[in-house]
Amino acid sequence: MILIIQDEDTQTITIKGTKEGLTLFIEDTCSYEDVITQLKKRMKEAEFTQDEPIVPVHVKIGNRYLTTEQIKEVESLIITDTKFTVESLESNVVSKDRALAWLDESDVKRVMKIVRSGQVLSVTGDLLLLGDVNPGGTVKATGNIYVLGNLRGIAHAGSRGNQEAIIVASYMKPSQLRIAEYISRAPDYETDGVYMECGFIHKEEDKIMIDRLQTLSHIRTDIRGFERRMQNG
Repeated sequence: MILIIQDEDTQTITIKGTKEGLTLFIEDTCSYEDVITQLKKRMKEAEFTQDEPIVPVHVKIGNRYLTTEQIKEVESLIITDTKFTVESLESNVVSKDRALAWLDESDVKRVMKIVRSGQVLSVTGDLLLLGDVNPGGTVKATGNIYVLGNLRGIAHAGSRGNQEAIIVASYMKPSQLRIAEYISRAPDYETDGVYMECGFIHKEEDKIMIDRLQTLSHIRTDIRGFERRMQNG
């Protein structure tokens, strides 16, 4: 493959080779029309041999926001009649809706109640429950679950697939723990339950494990983010 990276008088499109393929940088202060013009030119300058393998391209657009239609146009220009495939497109800018969704996902929902049998308490983000989860009750969160009380029912953390989520309870004797797609059922024999324990996915064991709360600082270093959110309200 022969690819002319850039002219001396323009910095609109810069292409660099990496171990993962190519990284295509799009300058973020010029107009979108200039981007399309320069991108068409760069793609025409690329020459390929018949037996050349597909080359992955990672596109970085900096502080520029592209609509869904614009993203499709950029990707189409890169892959049409070339040996390129777009692996990723990264922007430092997100839409307002996406930013609000991210804020909701990272928020801590504080609830003070008893979740009784047959009731389901479901939130987006982390759940801080000041109360008990009775047998037959269910608490569910897309993030972590913290129960300042007795957890005797079902708890499902990381409900949208977050395997880094954890479940913490002052008293842990659940009928079922779920984290992402992992499920841990209550033992068949009677147990007394445990105090100040946490449940998490052990990657090496490939299952949910329950351990002392003190282990969190070692297995989830990012948990300090929860502390900061609590202190900042």
